[in-house]
Amino acid sequence: MTRGIPGNGPRRLTNAARGALLMIVASAFFSAMVGGIREVSASIPSIETVFFRNLFGLLALSPLFIRQGLGVLRANRYGLLFVRGCMALVFQVTWFYAVSVVPVADAVALSFTAPLFTTVLAIIVLKEVVRIRRWTATLLGFAGALLILRPGFAEIDPNLLIVIFSAAGMAAAFIVIKILSRTESSTTIVAYLNLFMVPAALIPALFVWQWPTAQEFTWLVVVGVSGTCAHLAMTKAFAIAETTVIMPFDFTRLPFTALIGYLAFGEVPDIWTWVGAAVIFSSTFYITHREAQIERAAAARRPRARHDEPSGERS
Repeated sequence: MTRGIPGNGPRRLTNAARGALLMIVASAFFSAMVGGIREVSASIPSIETVFFRNLFGLLALSPLFIRQGLGVLRANRYGLLFVRGCMALVFQVTWFYAVSVVPVADAVALSFTAPLFTTVLAIIVLKEVVRIRRWTATLLGFAGALLILRPGFAEIDPNLLIVIFSAAGMAAAFIVIKILSRTESSTTIVAYLNLFMVPAALIPALFVWQWPTAQEFTWLVVVGVSGTCAHLAMTKAFAIAETTVIMPFDFTRLPFTALIGYLAFGEVPDIWTWVGAAVIFSSTFYITHREAQIERAAAARRPRARHDEPSGERS
């Protein structure tokens, strides 16, 4: 009998393994959302799809409002929350439009540039100090984007530039979130985003409104639910595991999306899309890994400084 022998029973997954699995699940849901956007794009305007995406996101948050009441809406920086909402509206509309007109794998590959733009904006807006290693990784990442665009070797699709613009807008939104997080809870930031996005997307959508058929409405539900599930799974992954552990699994968005593009729309990404995406993602992962190392080193020094420094003196 082996019942009493240690180690023979089922083993629970570590937080790192659970975080990795959640990141893969988030990537699968994200890819389903992209597929849904492309499926309805022939007849449903992008701004209307954005409205339905955020409507279902708001419905998903309704239990939160019921449980916490209006206290979740207390904030310190209403103006900045409004700015964050405007930015989100712009990058969502441009992203949804781009997904409808360019190969989905190319769109996802170029969307990996968002952390690179975040690094540049952090220097300008937050006055962060970036040293040579991070600069080199950032420049290599943008070189990866050029591999996908191949200016001078192939005619650049202007719609691919819209994807890059959307990634830059997403980066700007990340910076605003970083500033807001100093005074607001994550729940308040998310709540205001959805409360803003639903009417902000609905008003312009009414001018181009197309009533969805039953099949199209089903796909819009897929877009909304998949987007919400992707966000929840990714948030949980970051909560239980280190960023450097789970970030590599974010790259699974590309093969998932490429598979959907091939099976549903007959799209086959060329080798330069894969190479460029790998370069972009490797550089963003290095930046993330480097930042985590610096943060851990700073955290390790702080308690030692309190213990080792003589009172009233600094070396």
